[in-house]
Amino acid sequence: MTRKLIAGYRRFRSGYFQRNRKRLEELALKQAPKVAMVCCCDARVDPTILFDVEPGEIFVIRNVANLVPPFETEGHYHGTSAALEFAVTGLKVKQIVVLGHANCGGIQVLMENDASVKSYGFVDSWMRIAAPAREEVLTRSDLDTPELRAVACEKAAVQHSLRNLMSYPWVRSQVRNGDLNLIAWYYDLRSGEIAHLEEIDSSTLSTA
Repeated sequence: MTRKLIAGYRRFRSGYFQRNRKRLEELALKQAPKVAMVCCCDARVDPTILFDVEPGEIFVIRNVANLVPPFETEGHYHGTSAALEFAVTGLKVKQIVVLGHANCGGIQVLMENDASVKSYGFVDSWMRIAAPAREEVLTRSDLDTPELRAVACEKAAVQHSLRNLMSYPWVRSQVRNGDLNLIAWYYDLRSGEIAHLEEIDSSTLSTA
């Protein structure tokens, strides 16, 4: 596999890089994306391919199950939080997109395990961020199969992440000022379709 990667790099270096050298040299000095995207590290979901964008157009924040942790200062989830802070306060992005997707392994772990059970596994611990989404789905009587519940949880977790975004003071203030939009999308791997999920009215969210 590393041989394939090296061969691909050589094609990039002699092809794309040479054709776009001026633009890439400009990007080496400064990046100015307008969009930050929180997406899953799933190898099947590549936002640059999905949205046909060039380097420098999207600030991509990847983690298991495209989750946004709540704002906290204890140091538990600072990888994603630090990237969000840089995107909003440093790069001044105008939109944050949370991109969920079908057949998410992280959500499968969440749905198959009791989110209240303590675990030393990194994935289990991380996925507890989305425990409210799981609880919401399990209360619904219209979801009578594991597959339906998984899809519903994938979507609910995206909306839960939007709520968590509003717990960051520098996100909340930008949204309230009209300088930042929060967007929820869901990608279906089989059909290739992207759905715009119903979003949360920021005026109804906590300002704590």
